[in-house]
Amino acid sequence: MRTLTLLRHAKSSWKETGLADRDRPLNKRGETDAPEMARRIAEAGIRPSLILTSPAQRTWKTARAVARELGYPLEFLQRDERLYLASSGAIAAVLAEQDAGFHSILLVGHNPGLTEFANRLIPGLTRNIPTGGVVSFDFDCSDWNVAAAGEPNLRYHDFPKNMRVSSA
Repeated sequence: MRTLTLLRHAKSSWKETGLADRDRPLNKRGETDAPEMARRIAEAGIRPSLILTSPAQRTWKTARAVARELGYPLEFLQRDERLYLASSGAIAAVLAEQDAGFHSILLVGHNPGLTEFANRLIPGLTRNIPTGGVVSFDFDCSDWNVAAAGEPNLRYHDFPKNMRVSSA
């Protein structure tokens, strides 16, 4: 069994209009939502053995906050340039390259690619993964070529504005 958890970066700041998109930091809400979502992920029993993230500032900060809350070693966080504003196909390609020894991957990225990928796995699952939103899937497959693994089971779906943790 493999678990794939998709996490959209927490709410970012648009305060500094001169910043390049990839340099935008988290805003105050994002800074509080990221560790809260990590607590909810942990309560759902999700323990990633690998955390992959886009190198954008907002995804990196989200991944670091989540890793700290989960007790995941920060030095093991992996940034992958291909995940910056990645399409659904690019996300699938990055995942397919991961070592089969990892049984649970948390991928921190961006929309629209994350929502498109989630809907590729379970058609019609969501119109939008909001900032800080998480969707987790369980797969019965031997490697990380999950796009070809057949329909997964929805394990968990939540977002910061959801007052109660919702599990599938």
